[in-house]
Amino acid sequence: MYKLIAPVMGIVELPFAFLQKVLGHRRIAWVFLTPNLILFAVFAFLPILLNVAYSVTGTEQIMLADRPFVGGGNFQALMSCGNYLDPNSCQQDLFWRSVWNTLLFVVLQVGFMVGFSLITAIILNRDIRARGFFRAVFFFPVLLSPVVVALIWKWILQRFGVLNAAMEGMGLSSVDWMLEANLAFGWSVFLSVWAHMGFYTLILLAGLQAIPRDVYEAAELDKANPWRIFRRITMPLLAPTMLVVLVLSLIKGVQTFDEIFAFTGGGPGSATTFIIQYIYQTGFAGTPRNFGLAAAASLLLAVVLVVLTALQFRANRSKVDG
Repeated sequence: MYKLIAPVMGIVELPFAFLQKVLGHRRIAWVFLTPNLILFAVFAFLPILLNVAYSVTGTEQIMLADRPFVGGGNFQALMSCGNYLDPNSCQQDLFWRSVWNTLLFVVLQVGFMVGFSLITAIILNRDIRARGFFRAVFFFPVLLSPVVVALIWKWILQRFGVLNAAMEGMGLSSVDWMLEANLAFGWSVFLSVWAHMGFYTLILLAGLQAIPRDVYEAAELDKANPWRIFRRITMPLLAPTMLVVLVLSLIKGVQTFDEIFAFTGGGPGSATTFIIQYIYQTGFAGTPRNFGLAAAASLLLAVVLVVLTALQFRANRSKVDG
């Protein structure tokens, strides 16, 4: 096999050997990086620039040449509120409803996600029977498509779904889980935690397994109780991994769209309409399509995510330095 491949590889090597001779050892690396840099520029940097351009222009036209410059008009429309705590007093009331929905969703979802993931990782890190099976069970929902997850739980929770059928079979009254705002919002949080908890559990489990066993053995010899071991050893050594989990879960929570959109469609009313759905509806699904307003909202979201991530890294660095 090697004798067959060697001549081909020798031919392929010729142009690169020539480029290395011309460019030198240091510059030849750019030859291999250039294709990836081009793809990154086309599919990452260019969309960002286009998004900025759309955010400062108006009308329904798609081509930038046909869109008049409006400056900060789109941002002003989004931020125009009599009372930011009352979406009804805002010019773009649906935007602020989605902002407050997203904020509450992220607080609940990230809190429950990190808490349950940590507890599950600690349990799965112990020497329990069928540990490999339970690890697979908790990770399995991560492998499912978000739309599949949404449809499964929608099938369970709809008016004539599995849960209501089971409740009626036990003599209980059925509940409109999907038609009451608070219930729909609560189930949206549950669905998101159920679907993604396995991923963060896996990260935390890897962090726990990276902690040397010698530290725990020394603590046990000193007669330290489990709570003290957890507080003084596990959490400090797990802090870098926890930071990764917090950052990833926060970004994922703010960007939640597909599974909730397939689950509730943003309803009932606007009870489960989050910021990404607002951007989608404003820019693509609504009539008229307001690309400028959607682009402005996405830029505001990006700024918030960058600030929150920077604050988390700063807080973690302060703890490490302290």
